[in-house]
Formats: sequence, structure tokens, C-alpha cells
Amino acid sequence: MANIKAYYQLTKPGVLYGNVLTAVAGFFLAARGDIDWLLFLFMLVGMTLVVAAACVLNNYLDYDIDQLMERTKKRPSVTGEVPRQRIMGFAVILAILGFATLVLGTNWLVVTIGAIGYITYVWLYGALSKRRSIHGTLVGSISGAMPIAGGYAAVSGQVDMGLIIVFLILFFWQFPEFYSIAIYRRKEYAAANVPVMSVVKGIRSTTIQIFLYTILYVLSTLSLTLFGYTGVIYFIVMALFGGYWIWLGAKGLGASKPEAWARRMFRFSMITILVLCLMLAIGPLLP
Repeated sequence: MANIKAYYQLTKPGVLYGNVLTAVAGFFLAARGDIDWLLFLFMLVGMTLVVAAACVLNNYLDYDIDQLMERTKKRPSVTGEVPRQRIMGFAVILAILGFATLVLGTNWLVVTIGAIGYITYVWLYGALSKRRSIHGTLVGSISGAMPIAGGYAAVSGQVDMGLIIVFLILFFWQFPEFYSIAIYRRKEYAAANVPVMSVVKGIRSTTIQIFLYTILYVLSTLSLTLFGYTGVIYFIVMALFGGYWIWLGAKGLGASKPEAWARRMFRFSMITILVLCLMLAIGPLLP
């Protein structure tokens, strides 16, 4: 049982479920109440396995960094609970099953989006930019926005304005979310020699970036209504939550205790993403 739990932890459940939730939201937004449940099942299972595969492989690649950070040093990949060669094998099996499911039950646009997200997260982000560049967050945000695009594409089968907008929504959301973590865990990233914004440019610069990307996130969520994908109720709800997040972001510009503020900012980012996913799913059905 302990061994099963260790393999489960390698999939980074928090990251996994968050990504799958956005994929579901994208699917329901595109479906607009006309749901093909078999297609949904193939998308859900396939996307879950692909994201899990990427997370497991990321554990394998981040072995050295994870040893140095407080929040990651107890991962099974670090403690040796799961041998490194088995981690790699587990990742390969998950990837094969995931992509096979997407090929058999969805469309090639979804498969392509899944492949781009997988390669970007594992190699361009995890193996390269995360370790070498301050722009690692930008690269990681591209991969993090792929699941919602994949969920949407499973229904639409094409790249349209709706797909572009949901991609941008998740792309912009990840900057305030991750930069907030980078502020209150700045010392850990510095100790691990990871060049995140707060370490390289400082807290003030990171706070400004958080504020600007929060505004871009809110504007992108509201644009769904402007382009006719959601109704007025969606617009009002997202404007209220978005307005509060912008206000909270502005408070960081003059925060005397930026670490405490960053934790508040991060916690609200979790609330924001849950509200977003709910409203994307039901927004097209509401007035």
C-alpha cells in the first residue's frame, strides 16, 4: 500500500487534478450543454494520463533540485522510495496509455495540443528553462495552459477564438499564482539555484509583474462574454472576483510584509481558478 501511495505521489496530485479540472472546464465551455459523454471520457482519461506522465518525468528530472527545497525534499523520487529507473518506466507507461487514449477517442488537434504541452513541460521547462532562465515561468505557463485548450479542442476540433481565449486565460493566471509562491519561498529557490523572478529581479519587480498579469488574466476572462461565448451572469461573477484579485494585487505594491501578502495572493489564486472552471462550465448556459 505504501508503495502504491508513493507512485501516486509521483504524479503530483495537486498539479494533476488542477490541470484536469481546467480540461473539463474547457470541454464544457465548448460543448455548451450538448455533451458527448463518450468523447468526454476519452478526453478525461487521456489528458489525465498524459499530465500524470509529464509530472512523473518531471520528478525524475528535478531530483537534484528537489533535494534542496523544503517543500519537495520528501518526494518519493528524493527519498528513494521509488527507484529512479522505475520512475522513468512509470512515466513512459503513463504517456503511452495517455496518448493512445487521445488518439483512439478524440481528434488530432487534441493529440497535438497534448504533445506540445508534454514536451514543453518536461523538456523546455523542466530540463532547460527552469534551471537556466528567468523566463522559465513563461515556458511553464505555456504547458500549463494546454489542458484547457485540449479539453476545448476535443469538442471544437479547430483553433477558434474560444480556444485562443481559454489558452490565454490559463497562461496569464499562472504568473500571479507562481510568482506569489516565488516570493514567499524565495530563500528556497535561491538555495536550489533556481533563477525565478524573485531571486533574479527581486521582490519589488516580481510584485509589479504579479499585478500586471492579474489585470491581463481578468481582461481575458471577461473577453469570453464580449465574443459571445458566455452570458452576463458569467461576466458579472468573473468581474467581481477578478476585481477583488486586482485590488489584492495592487496592495502588494506597497506591502510592508510581501511574504504574507504573497501567501494571500496565492490562496486567492486557488479560489479564482475554481470559480473560473465552474463558470466556464455553466457560463454558456446562463443568461
